[in-house]
Amino acid sequence: MYSLLPTPQTVAWGYYDAAAKPVLRVNSGDEVTVRALSTCSPTGLVRAGLDSSRVEKLARDVYAARSTIRHGPGGHILTGPIYVEGADSGDVLEVRFKSIKPAIDYACNSFGGNSGFLPEDFPGVRRTRIIELDTVRMLGHFSDGITIPLHPFFGSVGVAPPASMGAINSAPPGIHAGNLDNKELVAGSTLYIPVWTKGALLEIGDGHAGQGNGEVDITAMETSLIGHVQLIVRKDMHLSGWPRAETPSYYIAMGTDKDLTAATKLAVRQAIDLLVTVKHMTREDAYQLLSVSSDVDVTQLVDGTVGVHVMIPKAIFSR
Repeated sequence: MYSLLPTPQTVAWGYYDAAAKPVLRVNSGDEVTVRALSTCSPTGLVRAGLDSSRVEKLARDVYAARSTIRHGPGGHILTGPIYVEGADSGDVLEVRFKSIKPAIDYACNSFGGNSGFLPEDFPGVRRTRIIELDTVRMLGHFSDGITIPLHPFFGSVGVAPPASMGAINSAPPGIHAGNLDNKELVAGSTLYIPVWTKGALLEIGDGHAGQGNGEVDITAMETSLIGHVQLIVRKDMHLSGWPRAETPSYYIAMGTDKDLTAATKLAVRQAIDLLVTVKHMTREDAYQLLSVSSDVDVTQLVDGTVGVHVMIPKAIFSR
């Protein structure tokens, strides 16, 4: 069992990159406990009304060392990269989420500037809300009379892209997975990511205590999380360039693109491919089965590249 904390030496600030230096090396099958920081800065939290004594020391340390940390074009503070021995281009990295829990008892939600899905409706408005978390009953206190069930998951889990792409922005999801913001990836789920470089170079971050599909104002219940994951190199599995996932109850196909229609078509095509490869169906039968049984959901609308996922219920299959 390995443990990886976010420190100035173990975070990748705003990027995925095949040239990044690994901060941990593990073997296929190893398990790692990873802690990841919230996207909300210490100063932003205090400005929103959080008592400064409640800001976690790990976050204060990382922000204090900001000038010494390599920055990419994005804003996420990702823990890693983790080098998985034996992983190489063409393989699949299987990430099993054994457990995920909040590391702190508050979250934040923010929007402003030109961000979010409706910036034209809120010109000049910037707002951050502190959401208190009951980590025993797993509830978020949004306001008097409004509580939200917590379903913690990491918004960003990805590997390095092909070396030819250089350091890419941590915000848009893509073939490397990354900032999928898929709220189905809770404890008990598994994410399958195509590998593009030696060691895969996995990074994990963007902790969410919960989120609605769409993530329309650009943030979820942003918080710090502790996750226990198992990493497995799959040389027997091949994906057509895009991540997929599964839960105990569903197979999940995904698509991302700058255009929502294109992302949706990609997700549906990936779902057809999943049924062909996993259930050995014809493409025609798979297409029909999706139409009568499976939900096509918007994952997020706000990361520059939008996301769509298809939920295929496992219960419809007798074998």
